[in-house]
Amino acid sequence: MHVRVRLFAIQRQMAGAREVPLELADGATVEDAWIAIVGLFPALAPGRPSLRFACNGDYAEPTTALADGDEVAFIPPVSGGSGAVSADGPEPRLILELHGEPFPATILADLEARLATDEDGAVVAFVGRTRVSPGTPAPGQEAEAARHAGRAVEALEYEAHDSMAIKILATIADEIAERFGVERLAIVHRIGAVPLGEASIVVVAVAAHRDAAFRAARYAIDETKARAPIWKAEQFSDGQVWIGAPARSGPEHPGSD
Repeated sequence: MHVRVRLFAIQRQMAGAREVPLELADGATVEDAWIAIVGLFPALAPGRPSLRFACNGDYAEPTTALADGDEVAFIPPVSGGSGAVSADGPEPRLILELHGEPFPATILADLEARLATDEDGAVVAFVGRTRVSPGTPAPGQEAEAARHAGRAVEALEYEAHDSMAIKILATIADEIAERFGVERLAIVHRIGAVPLGEASIVVVAVAAHRDAAFRAARYAIDETKARAPIWKAEQFSDGQVWIGAPARSGPEHPGSD
């Protein structure tokens, strides 16, 4: 059978390819696809302990069986997202977007106007910005981070598995509606270069009462950074360092607030 493997972030750099076609035996698993890719690109092998896997846009176990035509993605540590990729609710009261261009100065007011109703007494917003100090390097990037120790970050560069990221943001929104009763929510993430001082992510939660809005906004940013396949590299004058931790495939505390 034939499957398509997608590589992202540091894997893409090391392999020099974004997509790799594979021919595997019938009954092959996601792990078999990984073994085949490592055979083609041995330099990827050390990254295995920090990987998560995906099949056809959903997180998957290494033992997941593959079928002809499947898409497999190996998810390196995530950032913890040419126009916009978006998923709007019907009115819209749910805004999930990836933007390749800078946010307008009016983005918070714009999102509030799109989300809020006369029944809402609380609007809570979170804005994540590029800062000059570096973050925690992704597994395997420690030596490169040490090389840039003491230097200022000049920009961030974001990369995403677009369709999977939007799907996971929608899942996070569903969890917020179930846990906190908040159904008016925006999660908007930049892709590409984000210079110092510019916003890379905006979360807006709108609800009748402030407690629910605060909890929803906190959950949205925490789960987005931990689960969405969006990768972040800190840019320095003579190199870059990928930032993040192994992705979670679901909520940190399922079924709890």
